[in-house]
Amino acid sequence: MIGKLSGIIDSFADNHAILNVNGVGYIVFGSRRTLGRIGQPGDPATLLIDTHVREDHIHLYGFADAAEQKWFRLLTSVQGVGAKVALSILSACPAERLGVIIASQDKAAITSADGVGPKLGVRILTELKDKAEQNEIAAPSKAIKYQDIVGKEANTSVDQDAVSVLINLGYARSDAYSAVMQARGKANDNDKENLQTIIRLALKELSA
Repeated sequence: MIGKLSGIIDSFADNHAILNVNGVGYIVFGSRRTLGRIGQPGDPATLLIDTHVREDHIHLYGFADAAEQKWFRLLTSVQGVGAKVALSILSACPAERLGVIIASQDKAAITSADGVGPKLGVRILTELKDKAEQNEIAAPSKAIKYQDIVGKEANTSVDQDAVSVLINLGYARSDAYSAVMQARGKANDNDKENLQTIIRLALKELSA
């Protein structure tokens, strides 16, 4: 089982790179994010690897960092999500945003990935909301823990209204949700139920 490869980038294709490791060219499939980050042909590169063994093939899936690899494993734990769809999701929804997309149940974001229809999108959001608690997510202005957000989702009318206002202003649901949660955390106790204050603070987060 291969867990990591270090070598020289030989070439790229749409969904994979060939990594030359001591004269052996390994085909490594990856998300657009990973393939765009590791360098250019001739550059040294190191990838974390998940090895999938099937009766008719052995495929290597590469990741630039542990966070993306963790999300890949979580995504493929959902029925109907194979490795190809998981990489498609990670291409459309970078690992640093997936946590907040799931916490906010942002169906539009998850179904923007090729191969993810409405029913599968709902299944992914529903199943992973419970499974993703140990993953870190990146909010617009700082890194926060998934468990710092999950469970707080629009649990007051102020939260719901603030998210709705931001969505109507053109922000994605996941971005609006994240900004409102951060605004609530920064607001004084007396202002946590003040809609105008929460919206003002959330807009400040979004513009940071």
